[in-house]
Amino acid sequence: MLDFTIRPTAKFIVVRTVFCTLIFLAVEIAWYTQWREKEALHFLPMIAPLIFISPALQALRRRFTVVTVSGDRLRYETGMFAKSARTIQLSKIQDVTVRQGVMQRTFEVGDISIETAGTTSFETIRNVDNPQAVADQLLDRAHQGNAV
Repeated sequence: MLDFTIRPTAKFIVVRTVFCTLIFLAVEIAWYTQWREKEALHFLPMIAPLIFISPALQALRRRFTVVTVSGDRLRYETGMFAKSARTIQLSKIQDVTVRQGVMQRTFEVGDISIETAGTTSFETIRNVDNPQAVADQLLDRAHQGNAV
């Protein structure tokens, strides 16, 4: 069976970036047309770009979170500077749960929780596109490993 990779969606990053861009433009236009003469607001055009920190951090978090299903193993890696990796044997997967909030349902995104046997038996992959299809594929692979 082919290997596949699961990543958090970029949909929310795009939405957040568009929203921040609209706020940024509104602040810049208001400053240029109405507030430019006010002494107390002279710093506003210089700090307005800080609004893009939130989507930038979210994009970095997405960039450095990856789940790879290869052979009979699932590997969950996260972190930019300090990395954390967890490898789960697919045959040990007992349950895969999909959770979707209202916004996630709107964008066809969801959180996938993987339950395995053991003390640290729970791993959640947040904001995955087509979560039910991914969950079904994980369970199919887990059952194939148990059947062999």
